[in-house]
Amino acid sequence: MAHPDYLWPPSPVPSLPVRGTEARYPVNRIFCVGRNYHAHAVEMGVPVDKASARPFYFTKSASTLVQSGATVPYPCGTDNYHHEMELVVAIGAPGFRVSESEAASLIHGYAAGLDMTRRDLQMAAREQGRPWDLGKDFEQSAICAEIVPVGDLGVLSWGAISLAVNGQTRQSADLSQLIWSIPELLADLSKFYHLQPGDLIYTGTPDGVGAVRPGDRITGHIERIGEISLDIGQPE
Repeated sequence: MAHPDYLWPPSPVPSLPVRGTEARYPVNRIFCVGRNYHAHAVEMGVPVDKASARPFYFTKSASTLVQSGATVPYPCGTDNYHHEMELVVAIGAPGFRVSESEAASLIHGYAAGLDMTRRDLQMAAREQGRPWDLGKDFEQSAICAEIVPVGDLGVLSWGAISLAVNGQTRQSADLSQLIWSIPELLADLSKFYHLQPGDLIYTGTPDGVGAVRPGDRITGHIERIGEISLDIGQPE
């Protein structure tokens, strides 16, 4: 049976380059983990006690995805536009209610990512008990570098992660400081979603988040994974 014509051409599938191949990684969904480094949780005014808490998540539309190296306009509706440097886990196999020991089988690879945030809108929503969508899920807010296949890396549990703005270091930590490890996150998230190939999981940001302005250049690095960059353009 032939498919009906669309009223207008559908948007292309968001995708990312994969190191070592010409094939691209098609992105399905973007999940983000909130407050997954103790120092960042403290700087946001909400310390985390792992003994009595569990991970929490928010999402970004796949249409917000931007590849590393781009220039994006300073977004509308904010006066406090923040960077958040993150390790991204790229899912490559389906999984539902997986155990921590099974989590490694879901991982296709990793990438360096930026969760760009309209902080003033996020904080206003938080104070009113409202969703964070205006602060987090907005156009060109999910920046990601190339996917690095898991290969011999296995499940990452250590590695330096850092970010600089105009060459000045702002964020510097180690993946060993994650409150919830990658296996813990995948096991927990898969209790609520059928994880699918193409899902990206931004695993949280270290402390040192801060504002950027038009003309700023963001660069980031994750040990064994690689680099990311973003230039902030003028407002539209």
